[in-house]
Amino acid sequence: MSLQVSALYGSDAPERDQRAAFLSGQVPVAVYGLGKMGLPLAAVFADVSGNVVGADVNPEVVETINDGECHVEREPGLPELVGETVESGALRATDTPASAAADASIHVVIVPTPITEKKSADLSILKSVARDIGSGLAPGDLVLVECTVPPRTCEDVLAPLLAEAAGHDDFGLAFCPERTASGRALEDIRGAYPKVVGGVDDESTRAARLVYDHLTDNEVLTTSDATTAEAVKVFEGLYRDVNIALANELATLTDDLGIDVNEAIETANTQPFCDIHAPGPGVGGHCIPYYPYFVIGEFDAETRLLETAREVNDSMPRFTVETLTRELDAEGKSPEDATVAVLGLTYRPGVEETRATPAGPIASHLSEMGAEVVAVDPMLDDADGFDAEMVAQESLADRDLDAAVVVTPHEEFDRIEWERFDPMVVVDGRGSLDLDGTDHRVYTIGSG
Repeated sequence: MSLQVSALYGSDAPERDQRAAFLSGQVPVAVYGLGKMGLPLAAVFADVSGNVVGADVNPEVVETINDGECHVEREPGLPELVGETVESGALRATDTPASAAADASIHVVIVPTPITEKKSADLSILKSVARDIGSGLAPGDLVLVECTVPPRTCEDVLAPLLAEAAGHDDFGLAFCPERTASGRALEDIRGAYPKVVGGVDDESTRAARLVYDHLTDNEVLTTSDATTAEAVKVFEGLYRDVNIALANELATLTDDLGIDVNEAIETANTQPFCDIHAPGPGVGGHCIPYYPYFVIGEFDAETRLLETAREVNDSMPRFTVETLTRELDAEGKSPEDATVAVLGLTYRPGVEETRATPAGPIASHLSEMGAEVVAVDPMLDDADGFDAEMVAQESLADRDLDAAVVVTPHEEFDRIEWERFDPMVVVDGRGSLDLDGTDHRVYTIGSG
């Protein structure tokens, strides 16, 4: 029997027929944004439904994907999945989002939502894509937003924008936040965590749940509305930012208390109601440093705790440099006469992302003090954008170092032969080193 289901929102077909139509490719999907989160999502949608067009404004990205190649690196399984789905015809790409919208019935949006210089949400890319989608939005189409946005964006911004561009309001709209980390995208999309969906109406929620039931092996959690789902995603980041700020502020008390704060945190966390995160030289990445500003200043209510947490976490690079300066001084060395290695420029181990990395301000503070700054990072080819000279890890021992700062503990750093270096000051930002038995002066943030 031939199914006659081309759209999911508002369909009066039995749900089993809607599911079958989606899985057979009869309900075409467009994924807008083919970056490090969007391409894995598009590939999984293609693997499940067999009929996906990915839209990205970068022609080079589109050409690469249509050649069956993967421009997103260090994602296990992704190059193979992209190659397979492109070869089978399940996945194709275009650099014209409006053309993708004209052919699709399900529209999945996963584009960047950064913050402006004035620390407010920048939804310009999202709005532009929404206008493109609206130009091809047919009655019964379903729009699924995965990128993180300030609460009330779907209700107050996207719904009226889509309706105006489409000339009607007969479409579904749901917020379904990505819960994906670089380096494990396929694993996360396919069910490492429950999937959250919330629509602007009950039918949007139902249709969104039907779709994600087939993408994830985990459960699909439905919220009361789209705004609640938006808040869920933002709250996850706010929790981590505030928690890390607590750990960081406690770490600054290490010397005053005369204790190993990391030991105290680890021991306190054996109590089931305590879960203090680990301190460090700062908070980086495209999520945690930005999400607080999707609430701060967006509403009339005061957000003193969120603002304080941001101030604490933003202060840690300077605290790290001040600690290094103090330890150099104890060795009779001035920063302006020192050569300092910054180990790790990316914001976390094993990924190439440098957005908001604390290594940036750390290198800048050191450079401003007159230090010669060299950097080592196995994930990067150069130190563009940093006040540092990139050097190979193998040549580090030739640089006559006076100090080193561990910002991001890539596993490659485990192979550093510290005994080859003359005694120097080492500030370990992540508690990743074991330099017992060496002559180096070591200060670990949170341990002293």
